[in-house]
Amino acid sequence: MDGGGCLDQSLKRSGLSGAEEAGAPIDATARPRTAIKPRRRLTRPAWLTPYWRRARRWGRALMLRLPSRGLGLVGSVLLLASSLSYGVVEGQHVAGIVDWLKDARDATANSLGFRIATISVTGAKEVSREEILTTAGVTGRASLLFLDADAARARLMANPWIGDAAVLKLYPDRLQITVTERQAFALWQNEGRVGVIADDGTLLEPFVENRYLGLPLVVGRGAQRQAKDFLAVLDRYPAIQAALRASILVAERRWNLRLRNGIDVRLPDANIGQALDLLVSLDREKNLLSRDITIVDLRLPDRVVVRLSDASAQARDAILQIKKKKKGGDA
Repeated sequence: MDGGGCLDQSLKRSGLSGAEEAGAPIDATARPRTAIKPRRRLTRPAWLTPYWRRARRWGRALMLRLPSRGLGLVGSVLLLASSLSYGVVEGQHVAGIVDWLKDARDATANSLGFRIATISVTGAKEVSREEILTTAGVTGRASLLFLDADAARARLMANPWIGDAAVLKLYPDRLQITVTERQAFALWQNEGRVGVIADDGTLLEPFVENRYLGLPLVVGRGAQRQAKDFLAVLDRYPAIQAALRASILVAERRWNLRLRNGIDVRLPDANIGQALDLLVSLDREKNLLSRDITIVDLRLPDRVVVRLSDASAQARDAILQIKKKKKGGDA
C-alpha cells in the first residue's frame, strides 16, 4: 500500500488464471470438458413410480431427523424397501414385478448368447405350433438358459389333445419340442351335452365338429371310460355296427343298443359276446331286427323276450280275437 492509502498492485485471487484476471467468469474453463455418455438405466414400471417417490420423500425426512448420517442412510434403505414391498402387495403388483424381473433376467441371458434362435416342433396336428409355444412359455423374450423344461412339459400335458410331450434344450440356442397327440375315438353324450373323447376317455372337445359326426356314439355317465372295451367287442359284429345308432350305458353296469330303426337291444352284464351271437343268429334266420318290434331283451340266459310295437300288438290282438271267435263258432 502506498502512502496515499492505495494498493501497490492489483488484487489477485489465489489460483486464478490470466483469463480470470481479465474479468472472465469464475466458472469459465480454459479447456473444453469431455462429454460424458449417459448410463443405460433399467426402465422402471409405471405403476412403481408413485411408491418410489413416496419412499424417497420419507427417506429424506428420516435422514434429516436421525443424528447420524450413516443411521439415516440405513433407515432410508429399510424404509424404501418396506415402502416398495407394501406398494407391491397392496397394489396387487406381485405378478407384474415377477414378470418384470424375469424379463430382466432373460434379457441378460440373451445378451450373453443364450437367446432361443431355432425352435423345432414335431408331432403336432390338432394343436397348432403357436398354441404349443404359448403353452410352453416360449416367447420372443425367453432365454434358453432360464427356460424350465420340466414346467413347460407339464403345461403341455395339461392340454387334453397332448398325450405325451418332450422338451429338450440344445445349448446354446436351440429348442426341440416333441408331442404325441391323442386321437378322436368316439362321441360321448352326458347330461344332454355331446363331446369328442379319446380311447382312454379323455374329453378332447366339449363340442362336435362336422368331421367327427361319423364316430360311434356312447351315452351315459361312465360311458367314456368303458367305451374302448365295449366297442372292441362290437367290432366283431359288422352287421350290428351298421344298424347301430348309439350304445347306452345303464347304471354304469351294462349296455343297451339303440338301433337306427328304433329297436332297443338290452344286453346282459356279462357274456356280451354270447348275447350278440344269439342276436345275429335270430336276425339271420327270422329277420328279427326287421320286424315291427321295439325291444329285444337278451338279459336272461335261457330265453329272448321281444316286445311288439303298439300297432303290431293291436294287430296281433285282433287276429287272436278272430281266431277265438272262429273256434267258438266251430264248437
